[in-house]
Amino acid sequence: MITQRGRVVHTACPLDCPDSCSLQVSLEDGRLVAIDGSHHNPVTNGYICAKVRRFGDRVYGADRIMKPGVRIGAKGSGAFRWIEWEEALERVAEAMRDARERFGAESVLPFYYGGSNGLLTQDTVDARLFRRFGASRLARTLCASTSGAANEALYGKMPSVTYADYAHARLIVVWGANPSASGIHLVPYILEAQRAGAVLAVIDPRSTPLARKADVHLAIRPGTDVAVALAVHRHLFEHGHADEAFLATHTRGADRLRERAREWTPERAADVAGIAAADIERLATLYARLSPAVIRCGWGLERNRNGGNATAAILALPAVAGKFGVRGGGFTLSNSASWGLNKTWIGAGEASTRVVNMNQLGRMLTGPVSPPVKVLFVYNCNPLATVPHQNLTRRGLEREDLTTVVFDQVMTDTARFADIVLPATTFIEQYDFARAYGPISLQLTRPVIDAVGEARPNVEVFAELEARLGLSQDGDPRDEVEMMLRVLDEMPAEISGALRDGTPAEPPCGTAPIQFVDVFPRTPDRKIDLFPEALDRQAPLGLYTYQPDPGTDRRPLALLSPSSEKTISSSLGELITRPASLVMHPDDAHARNLREGDNVRVFNDLGDVRCLLSIEPTIRPGCVSLPKGLWSRHTANGSTANALAPDTLADLGAGACFNDARVEVEKDDSDAAGCGDSGSGIRSIPAVPPVPNRIH
Repeated sequence: MITQRGRVVHTACPLDCPDSCSLQVSLEDGRLVAIDGSHHNPVTNGYICAKVRRFGDRVYGADRIMKPGVRIGAKGSGAFRWIEWEEALERVAEAMRDARERFGAESVLPFYYGGSNGLLTQDTVDARLFRRFGASRLARTLCASTSGAANEALYGKMPSVTYADYAHARLIVVWGANPSASGIHLVPYILEAQRAGAVLAVIDPRSTPLARKADVHLAIRPGTDVAVALAVHRHLFEHGHADEAFLATHTRGADRLRERAREWTPERAADVAGIAAADIERLATLYARLSPAVIRCGWGLERNRNGGNATAAILALPAVAGKFGVRGGGFTLSNSASWGLNKTWIGAGEASTRVVNMNQLGRMLTGPVSPPVKVLFVYNCNPLATVPHQNLTRRGLEREDLTTVVFDQVMTDTARFADIVLPATTFIEQYDFARAYGPISLQLTRPVIDAVGEARPNVEVFAELEARLGLSQDGDPRDEVEMMLRVLDEMPAEISGALRDGTPAEPPCGTAPIQFVDVFPRTPDRKIDLFPEALDRQAPLGLYTYQPDPGTDRRPLALLSPSSEKTISSSLGELITRPASLVMHPDDAHARNLREGDNVRVFNDLGDVRCLLSIEPTIRPGCVSLPKGLWSRHTANGSTANALAPDTLADLGAGACFNDARVEVEKDDSDAAGCGDSGSGIRSIPAVPPVPNRIH
């Protein structure tokens, strides 16, 4: 039991954010009273986001799942009878056994993503269980699969420029990213570089905080990034700014890229992107002239039909312009692969079972598939709030012949549709390894408080299910401490040693590698493949091509769902108490006779969202936005932006196309107008009485 009075404990944040802050948590009588930043991680350096600062409100909040439960009301009602763990685990095991016997093991589908990116809470005992069981496999393509496919093909996921080196850059290009909402520790380094004379360019349909500080802001139409990037390539090749010596020594396929870029004049790209040709020429001229130059390639630009081609074209720019080899020069995407960890600790080979793309969960649950999904096991994820085609997913979750298990910390939208709910610990209550993918760091997290209610860590629950299903083997780790030690034993000694000592570890490449000095492409010949044939075959129109906008005259507005300062994807959505507002440019509002604060209906052929209207010049005309990660309680009709997002797949990596949602907006005069569910009625039978004195 953790009972010391006035204790401060150091840990780290493993949530799905690039930065992985080090934390210090203050306790009184074993109870969490404050979360602050610590200085153990020099990049995050004592500063943390407001999201995690409020994390205690999740730990002790009224939405916390305190005991296992079994559904007693209609699916979606959130009505449960609270039961003991023994009964709950046996019910889950029995459902899995029954599905396997009647329909085959592939009728069980695990569904999980980035509720925590720790190395213990995912891809350890959970993976071992489902591999040995023979369940369907999940293609985790909700985010980063499209950009990851491009990065892997061109560079073999070479480590990126890290945050501190942005201070050395003379040109910083932030493309499809908003670090002010996600990855906040990059912002001070960018501002430091600006004070030293660096030029900042931002490419984003919205006027983000950094865009408002930028020297150049290209507010392009969503899905047109590839056209702009190819126009910059054309400028480099046609005006003698390509580094031919670097291309000859360190790349393959430059001539094919040059050929594909040739047709993209500034005028043509500007017409497609909805901006001035002079702005593209200015960006290209600055990129050719200034060094060191670094591109922060974000994940916003991949969320459409052209996302893979756009990422490939953007990542190719520093190779063509010769921007590598100096501190502060190159690109930043993800540093998750910097450690070279192969997860050998799972302890079971991957089965050759069917693969389900998570973006098409609704199709999988409602369509004629063989075998049908009979058991859906959801953990580290809230698919009703995060996957496209929300209404189809909801219809699937309503199936009476589907057993849905949700293992989560709080009563999410998905948990309300569960047949069995299981209470999970938060990172404040368990061990884990927090791996940053913006900066390069790996830290040990540790339990700061005792588990609230009857919550249990992932490792222990999956190990218990494995035993009940007769899948355990001698030597298998059975609890989180045993699993943590197994992971440490299978890491390189220098990494494991640092973690055992309680200090952040460093990978072999160091924490601030210079591209093409300290690190090189992880391709077979250590060269950049500027025209990977596999990508050319995979992309619908070939590599470095543009697919036109899917919108029609009936649906003229592009709906964006960007990251928010309030949530990490949908995590912490239960803490938002204000109803959602659709952001619209004044010109678009005037054309529809809409006013600030109106109740509006946002709609297309997939569904509609009823919410409030906020009229702001911070978004380009022709675009509207609703925050990513909203829950049903935040709109009048319980639908969010994902109800309007198609479940079509991106050009590369089978990623999601959220930003291909095309909508119309009208005033809502229906009885549903206004935010009807404030969140107070999230379930009809309360959990164990909430722990009092929520943290402030």
